[in-house]
Amino acid sequence: MRKLYIKQKLFSIGEKFHIYDENERPQYYVEGSFFKIPKTFTIYNQYQIEVATITKKVWSFLPKFYVDIRNSPQIMIEKDFTFFKASYQISAQGIEVAGNWWDMDFEVLRFGRPIAKIHKKWLSWGDTYEVEIYNEDFEETIVALVIAIDCVKADQGSSSNASVNMNS
Repeated sequence: MRKLYIKQKLFSIGEKFHIYDENERPQYYVEGSFFKIPKTFTIYNQYQIEVATITKKVWSFLPKFYVDIRNSPQIMIEKDFTFFKASYQISAQGIEVAGNWWDMDFEVLRFGRPIAKIHKKWLSWGDTYEVEIYNEDFEETIVALVIAIDCVKADQGSSSNASVNMNS
């Protein structure tokens, strides 16, 4: 088992942050496109090799994100049409999320078997997610999926704020 910590800084305008191991050594680096359309996040490993890209589809009725991971099939995260509670579908080969992923407290399953557990640490400066990876063969997939889910949450939060501001 391997633990990683995703630490995002508050007010990070350039949307850049690192992912550390339990000894606080950088393992991955995430860089977001600040003014680029479509919005993208690129994930690099500790050797500065690109391992994944997350892209938000621009022209879509409901929010949709594509996660491209090297040597793996593409993952798609798409919002379902619902009236009361936000609901999303993850399309990947046998991968699903169980638990409260909106509060970043969930497990990632592959064909029903847990391969990772994600837990948000509440008493920290900025957002910190503890990622326990049970099957290290899926480490890059797990890292990309957690970043993508966080992008979905941020997108949902910004669209909610925009609609509140428009109604004020």
